[in-house]
Amino acid sequence: MRASTASILASLATVATAKDEGTFAVLRFNGKFLTEGQVDPIVSPGTASTHLHGIMGGSNFGTTIQGDQLLDSECTNAKIKNDKSNYWIPEVFFQDSNNGSFTKVPMMYMNVYYFFEATDDKIEAFPPGLKIVSGDAMTRDPPAFGGGQNLDPDAGPIQPIQWICPRKQYEPPSYPVGSDGSTAGIQDPNDKGAGAGFPLYPCDQLYSPLRQDIHFPSCYNPEAGLDDYKNNMAYPSSASGGKKNCPDGWVHVPHIFFEVYWETTQFDTLWEPDGQTQPFVLSNGDATGFSSHGDFVSGWDKDTLQTIIDTCDAGTLGMDTCPQIPGGLSEDMDCTIPSPIVNTLSIAGVLQALPGNNHVTGWGYGGMASGTDSDNTDSSGGYNASDLGSSATEPSATGYAGTSTADGVDPTPSSSATKTSINVVGGEKAAATSVPSAASVSAPTTSPKPTPTPTTLISKPSGYGYSIADGAASQPSSPGESVPSDRGHGADYTVWDYITVTRTTTEWSVPTDAAAKRHVHDHMARHRRSGRFERR
Repeated sequence: MRASTASILASLATVATAKDEGTFAVLRFNGKFLTEGQVDPIVSPGTASTHLHGIMGGSNFGTTIQGDQLLDSECTNAKIKNDKSNYWIPEVFFQDSNNGSFTKVPMMYMNVYYFFEATDDKIEAFPPGLKIVSGDAMTRDPPAFGGGQNLDPDAGPIQPIQWICPRKQYEPPSYPVGSDGSTAGIQDPNDKGAGAGFPLYPCDQLYSPLRQDIHFPSCYNPEAGLDDYKNNMAYPSSASGGKKNCPDGWVHVPHIFFEVYWETTQFDTLWEPDGQTQPFVLSNGDATGFSSHGDFVSGWDKDTLQTIIDTCDAGTLGMDTCPQIPGGLSEDMDCTIPSPIVNTLSIAGVLQALPGNNHVTGWGYGGMASGTDSDNTDSSGGYNASDLGSSATEPSATGYAGTSTADGVDPTPSSSATKTSINVVGGEKAAATSVPSAASVSAPTTSPKPTPTPTTLISKPSGYGYSIADGAASQPSSPGESVPSDRGHGADYTVWDYITVTRTTTEWSVPTDAAAKRHVHDHMARHRRSGRFERR
């Protein structure tokens, strides 16, 4: 039986092995990102990712993660001290339609909901090192399910991704009436403030900027193993009496849900909504928002997470309000690490190209490159093998090694730029970073190379309906559209800045002022209305 808020805070609840009702608790974080960079140890282990990610969680994050490596993290920015997991998402950029330049949108904050579904199964803690991916970084196609979300394989195609844009009023609507997703996003039929793809109007409701929602599957196939993110997870079926059950032989783990708030309101005065275009783009170059995705690697102490599964029903009050959590809470506001990729470019200020030289694609910009989304970048925008080593490559007389000029632009760094010489695979707690703002260069007027259509999805076991992108899948290409003259686009070159990283010694666990009271949103109403989560 569900405990009241007062009893949650006062004592532990007892929950049976098979859960007759759903419970949940929200994991919150201290501060901003743990680190940022072109790093993805799941999809691109041991090398640079094609696009920029923002990462939360344990400090032992690196270009590779194996087994229980994350449990050795010196710190975590999760509020639960024994959660050393990593959670990451592509970052969001604002593109200026006047000159095609890009500015990174700050993350306001991120929550991770832990749903413990009503089920006939025993819900078990994640095994350390379990890797899960949700969403398709390659697609620019609208979801088959339309503008709503669907996590039930018995109800239709799985659609775990959505964008939320609360507005003071919805006339005109955030998405065109009757949109099929080919030129704009698709409205959620049950929620005016939600849909598939980026909305066409600013999110102007108080304390509610653009929000990125990403649900993850909760059935783990131990035969596939921890690392096989393409085949190791599926969504549970509700065919047996409405409870969420996994296939025989699979392990029912928590259903996690990323809720990421982006400070898009900072850019409201920099664009004029016209009901046809919008200025935001993901770091992989996606102007549609359809390719929103998230990654997770478990670094939980299993006993701690199992205690939370069995006893914590704190809801939106936060997982950190549950009593007697093994290991206690983390109040570390300074758990950050340098990017595991050396020679990392500055991402501060105004940029003339997205990190990795990703071309903008979708909705009037052309299609998506076939193969992996590394085909969506210039060769000059990637990293050399030395970028994963212990020292940076020296600048040459004509510019930084591996950089080419395009349209007569000289990429040679200014005399005030400095180079970084650091490699972190499993970072340290303390690192102070000085980052110069990006150089200002006029953008050339050439159009991006034509790009073909996105890849297909890889299906999961029959009857469970889950699918995610295979980043290495191949798809026949089709000609991309040319870029309309009235749309800005990224240039085919990189503006090279260097960052200086200074190692410092930092004291641990310094008392801090109490955090400001967080604005409370009634998010669960949306989940209950759509049938994604029910207390039974």
